[in-house]
Amino acid sequence: MPPLFCSRNIKMDQIWVYSLTLSSIIPLILFLISKMYKKQNKKAPPGPKPLPIIGHLHLIKQPLHRFLQQLSSQYGQFYSLRFGFRPVVVISSPSIVEECFTKHDIVLANRPRLLVGKHLNYDWTTLGAVSYGPLWRDLRRVVTLEFFSNIRLNLLSHIRREEVGLLAKDLFKQGKNEFVEIEMRPKFSELSFNVIMRMVTGKRYFGAEAEGLEEAMVFRGIARDVSDLSGASNLVDCFPFLRWFGVWELEKKMLEVRKKMVDFLDCLIDECRNNKSEAGFDAQNRTPLIYKLLNLQESNPLSYSDQIIKGIIMIMLTAGTDTTSVTLEWALSLLLNHPHILEKARLEIDASIGKDRLVEETDLHNLPCVQNIINETFRLFPAAPLLVPHEPSEDCTIAGYYVPKGTMVLINAWAIHRDPKLWEDSLSFKPERFEGKHGDEYKSKLVQFGLGRRSCPGASMANKVLGLTLATLIQCFEWENIGQEKVDLDEGFGLSLPKAIPLKAMCKARQNIIDILAQI
Repeated sequence: MPPLFCSRNIKMDQIWVYSLTLSSIIPLILFLISKMYKKQNKKAPPGPKPLPIIGHLHLIKQPLHRFLQQLSSQYGQFYSLRFGFRPVVVISSPSIVEECFTKHDIVLANRPRLLVGKHLNYDWTTLGAVSYGPLWRDLRRVVTLEFFSNIRLNLLSHIRREEVGLLAKDLFKQGKNEFVEIEMRPKFSELSFNVIMRMVTGKRYFGAEAEGLEEAMVFRGIARDVSDLSGASNLVDCFPFLRWFGVWELEKKMLEVRKKMVDFLDCLIDECRNNKSEAGFDAQNRTPLIYKLLNLQESNPLSYSDQIIKGIIMIMLTAGTDTTSVTLEWALSLLLNHPHILEKARLEIDASIGKDRLVEETDLHNLPCVQNIINETFRLFPAAPLLVPHEPSEDCTIAGYYVPKGTMVLINAWAIHRDPKLWEDSLSFKPERFEGKHGDEYKSKLVQFGLGRRSCPGASMANKVLGLTLATLIQCFEWENIGQEKVDLDEGFGLSLPKAIPLKAMCKARQNIIDILAQI
């Protein structure tokens, strides 16, 4: 008998206790050792060596997409970081992105539960922040069917046509007979806001016949704050225990913005609820989205609460306005710096449309040069340089590397779009790269709208607004730089990659289009 059990002070019942304890602990120890051994032998993505506790936070520089691209040149197109206690992997390879959203699409369909999602996305219940599951499927179905389906977009094409026409009319008034200097950012911002708000509420908020200019200015400020706060680094997301020490300044700001947003959307919903009986219901089913949601609320109040409706409207406005206006500003800036491409697009429009009418959405498929310009703008200046982050719901293996559950997955669209191994002369503006037999191959490498089931549902509408607006501006006006210098293409700070310096351009109506513009 082992010496332990030879002691005269140990009774028989104690021996049984020791035996049972050892029999329980030893398998547990062996299990833990086995699990640690397996985890150690799983191949982790490469990456810089982290510091204790803070991980790689000390390395981060702004703008983040450029910093992450620099790291990819050292550690490859799939590498790991740690932001405090939060593990992160960064992907800048189109083949790995394709693997993520084919083989691992469901596993990667979750979003990280960041603090901004709690305060500015109604406790993670908006389409962009909600985890994959029944609520996400309901929101996606409603938004797609009632807002972004091809049938719905065609029914509401008159809104886009009218808003683009009113933009052209406004520019015509200013530059009818001579070149005038115009700041384009507010023009594009008001256009995209009016398009979304007319589809959502039926009201026009900016320009002629505006019904809610004051409210629009309030929401524009709220949307700007939401964008700034969504891109702000929050230490609570990296060190969750910090919340035990009280609300920090950034969280206080989020709470203030949330209150403004709630007040604005409450007033909007109450106004529409009071006007519902008089709303513009018509036989063509062009009823604004908010009235459709209020009807659904009557039949299913739990699934379509005011909070859910506010979340849908908020995400439509914040995600659908800034990205479109920013892309238009970049596209026109690039054309001003490359007048030969601008002239090529104008000749294509004149040959296809003629000079007796304005371009229509149905003409866009006959204007490949215009679409190529938009694709090249997406490539060089994606409105979301870092796609909305994903988070695996279970451990998975991506590109041969082990990625544990709860890791933040960042896709660097900006780096993919400028990779010299993927794109010939990758830093130059060359829309013609999308022509011919290699054009479709190049298009497949664009990831500006994301991929898989969490991709942006508004991609089709964005392309329609961008195509119609850009084609109209090229068809109707002559454009020149201010002075001899080229337009500055420096990037500003923000989630949607704005220009650092707002675009100002010289604009004048084309003489052979004046009669058409005068009739708008």
